[in-house]
Amino acid sequence: MSPIITAILVVSNLGLIFLLITVPLGLRTVRSSRVVAMDRQRLWQALWPLGNDAGWSGEILSAQMLDGEGEARIMLSWEGRDGKPIERRSKLEDVVEGSSFTMRVIEDTALDGSFWKDYSETTDLASEGGGTRVTLGRTDRYRGVAFLVFRYFAMRRELSKLQRWAVTGQYRKGGWFEHPLSQVGFAVLSALILWPFFGLHLGGLALASILTSVVALHELGHMAAFRLMGHRKARMIFIPLLGGIAIGGRPYNSRFEVAFVALMGAGFSAFLVPIVIAASVFAGGEGHKAAAALLAALAGCAALFNIANLVPVWKFDGGQVLRQICPGPIVLALASFFLLSAFLALGRQAGFSSGFLIVAGAVFSILSLLTVGSGIKPRHELEPIRTVDSFAIAGALLAVFVIHGCGVLWASGQLI
Repeated sequence: MSPIITAILVVSNLGLIFLLITVPLGLRTVRSSRVVAMDRQRLWQALWPLGNDAGWSGEILSAQMLDGEGEARIMLSWEGRDGKPIERRSKLEDVVEGSSFTMRVIEDTALDGSFWKDYSETTDLASEGGGTRVTLGRTDRYRGVAFLVFRYFAMRRELSKLQRWAVTGQYRKGGWFEHPLSQVGFAVLSALILWPFFGLHLGGLALASILTSVVALHELGHMAAFRLMGHRKARMIFIPLLGGIAIGGRPYNSRFEVAFVALMGAGFSAFLVPIVIAASVFAGGEGHKAAAALLAALAGCAALFNIANLVPVWKFDGGQVLRQICPGPIVLALASFFLLSAFLALGRQAGFSSGFLIVAGAVFSILSLLTVGSGIKPRHELEPIRTVDSFAIAGALLAVFVIHGCGVLWASGQLI
């Protein structure tokens, strides 16, 4: 890619990240409405948390009123960090029997109370024709449009499933977005979006496909780590242009779990890169130059992508690992400086220009500033990591860095 195209791609990604997770939007209300083919009183029993059909979706396991002022305890089917259902204490206000109510979350067993400080949800029911118009609203203080958009589509999905339940009496879990075929489609779309940046020719398509595959393998490592840590459900979601994200089935329980899951993205590929390098060398020795070049591109792309994820940026894997294993801010600062210095030295050794490395350092610094403090605070502190586990993770981090570093140096040597 030319420097101009590279700059456009980097600036576009930074701007998109800022728009998605950082730009302050203030207090916003998102609404969605739909006419559901069911009597209003029957729907009230489904949507009112203490209604006879409140468990229609399987989300609410039980609910009980705690006092005469609208405070209720609601048990949800979502798993907490201990594997048990999340318990939530809510305040039900502005209740008009059979028509509308507002619910605020006072606290729950998963998230810190600050997460719910500005949050409230409203439900309005009005008879319309032979059915009932259901209007859902979610009010919160948002930073970035990602969560706002997520809530909008979550409400649309809830109304769609409510309509299906009203007609068939059955609730179907999941949806088209997270379906494996949809995610394959998003991966293909991601490769097609990247194709022009590598050149609209067969080689450019191959590089775009390789990069997309590398992202998939990286997220597959995270998913495997989630399963090893006891998450009964884990899934991967492709986000065209931005890459992909692996999601666990419950909140993190310990600092070791956070560090292990974060490291396994690059750790999984660390097992594959040497094998791909060996296969490329073997193919080249047998005279299969095209196959050797393709395998070399895969090894180099995997090594560079994964080692870049180990840079000590707040939301990158390297930053997450260091925050869990370093006992204090001074050690964290020293470890971050050491890892970043190693990254820049590797880049210099691989033949990258000083200007490129300076720009890369600036980009990583901006990314760190954009994402710092963007995580969701849990209700209780994570279980501390043992000293022996800290050293084990640190050793694994160093090993993964060295393996991918060697992969980068080997791939750069093939281009000379």
